[in-house]
Amino acid sequence: MHFLILFTTLMAGWLLMSGIYNGLLIGFGIASCLLCTWLSLRIGATDREGLPTHLFARLPAYLVWLIGEIISSNIATAKIILRGTSDPEIFEVPANQSTAAGLANYANSITLTPGTVTVDIDEAKTGSSRFLVHALHPQFGDDVRSGEMDGRNCALEGVISGHLEKSGK
Repeated sequence: MHFLILFTTLMAGWLLMSGIYNGLLIGFGIASCLLCTWLSLRIGATDREGLPTHLFARLPAYLVWLIGEIISSNIATAKIILRGTSDPEIFEVPANQSTAAGLANYANSITLTPGTVTVDIDEAKTGSSRFLVHALHPQFGDDVRSGEMDGRNCALEGVISGHLEKSGK
């Protein structure tokens, strides 16, 4: 089943990005997607973290929210730059994700949002992680410190307050 899901996902991505649809190129696409899928199975990369099918249902809503945040932060960053009112700060923020992929997604979401950059990830042995974040203006820092993005990332991976949902996810 994982083979079919991975192959279908890779092939759909290949077709969307190719833009040229003739027999030879589609054949090469099928061959390359089959090879990549077979190699992924051979190295064991189709586990829950390597092929996170459990995220597929929640991902569209998260992406819509994240794109909205990126757009609004772009506008706010442009205003700050044009006015020359930047007031940079560096601060720490807790990360409550339970997996390495969840931590990476949260860190990348912070960095994708203009005006903020995740500088460092401190994964403590106690199970709680902290990010060192640079913000162009305290307004951006307040947005990250509010915990909304952290909560949405936890919800994306099926985590509530640092614990997996009881639905087996």
